[in-house]
Amino acid sequence: MSRDDRILVVDDEEDILYVLEGHLTRAGYSVTTARDGEEALTRFREARHDLVIADVRMPKLDGLGLLKALREIDADLGVIMITGHGSIETAVEAMKVGAYDYLTKPFRHINEILLTVERALEKPRLVVEVQRLRRELGRRHRFAGLVGISPSMQAVYDVIEKVAAQEVTVMIQGESGTGKEIVARAIHALSARRNGPFIPVNCGAIAESLLESELFGHVRGAFTGAVTETKGLFRAADGGTIFLDEIGEISHGLQVKLLRVLQEREVRPVGSDRAVKVDVRVVAATNRPLEEAIRDGTLRKDFFYRLNVVPIQLPPLRERISDIPLLVQHFIEAFNARTGKAFRAISAEALEILSRHSWPGNVRELENVVERAYALGAGPVITVRDLHSYLVGEPAAPGPSETGVPRRPVRLRDLEVETILNVLRETGGNQVQAARLLGVDRKTIHRRLKKYGLSQMSP
Repeated sequence: MSRDDRILVVDDEEDILYVLEGHLTRAGYSVTTARDGEEALTRFREARHDLVIADVRMPKLDGLGLLKALREIDADLGVIMITGHGSIETAVEAMKVGAYDYLTKPFRHINEILLTVERALEKPRLVVEVQRLRRELGRRHRFAGLVGISPSMQAVYDVIEKVAAQEVTVMIQGESGTGKEIVARAIHALSARRNGPFIPVNCGAIAESLLESELFGHVRGAFTGAVTETKGLFRAADGGTIFLDEIGEISHGLQVKLLRVLQEREVRPVGSDRAVKVDVRVVAATNRPLEEAIRDGTLRKDFFYRLNVVPIQLPPLRERISDIPLLVQHFIEAFNARTGKAFRAISAEALEILSRHSWPGNVRELENVVERAYALGAGPVITVRDLHSYLVGEPAAPGPSETGVPRRPVRLRDLEVETILNVLRETGGNQVQAARLLGVDRKTIHRRLKKYGLSQMSP
């Protein structure tokens, strides 16, 4: 096994240097040693290191002084302190200054050291990934909450941008939880009607006997209980957009009346003989294949063709797994803003578990999973222990107290390889397009493939 990570180990005890250098080298790390703080600073200035492991008590320059000097050179550098049981207070003080963690002598188990090292090396990578995700979320802000960089979502963005400025009816199809209302809101937000109202209506959630009145309004005395006149939702949406969700659930009779509204741009309130002009854009949606509804007779063909002027097909989450890291970060940022907490990210192991799930509930299910983990987790990073048991397959991942051996986390480099290969598969091996979707340049993709020995592999 080989790694690219370089570790500087600093201790004035030869036995400690020997033990740590041996175990870290066998684990695949490149190790440099130093016997005091001043020598360590010289070694660090001579060559880049990804992590420093330093004893608290050393001659010339002690561990705390070394830590402060290193942080001035590289503020994001991971530093692990080594301490005896009698000087733990000093190690805690070092963590306040910026050390990642500390190890106590004598070392209990080498797996504990390796796990701490792995996590310390993972932290700066998580920071870089979070920054990249935030940049991508910023670029997608104009799509009113839509999140994703996969080719299928790029196609959705392209249609939204083209159709938003045109006064045409849009039909959005997709499974439950894919974000159909968010697409409708994005179309409205990018259109000339953005300053007008956006009225969402779930046609499947309103009783058939009430839906016509809800949509078109009614006059006083039109039916039992109609003691006042109401405008209806179409008139409430005048100058803006009305979003008719689950459009396939309405009756034939109401389909005919809606067809007239679409053609004539006017509504007739229940109980009235006078039509009222409305200036409304209609965006409809369904989670049921409308061609199937036509075949079984529940949907009129003329109504379908009038609605389906510009169709948008939303992909299920299982077909855009590469978007899961971005979606998770989006939800974390949203929950932080709502609650005032300061969660940073999700661990690589937890993210791998999310990427293996089939997501029958799509993005809505993912949001619920992240919200639960966010609410129950101690933070600042969501871990496997915070995920619901139906995802993990057991109540909790085994830890040191259960097995005596810490569970090894999934390495971020493995996740990076999987992400790059997934995007390359989606782009048919086009590295230029893959680089654009990942927010990097083509040279970066090429270097990563070469680095991991994949430059000659077909995606």
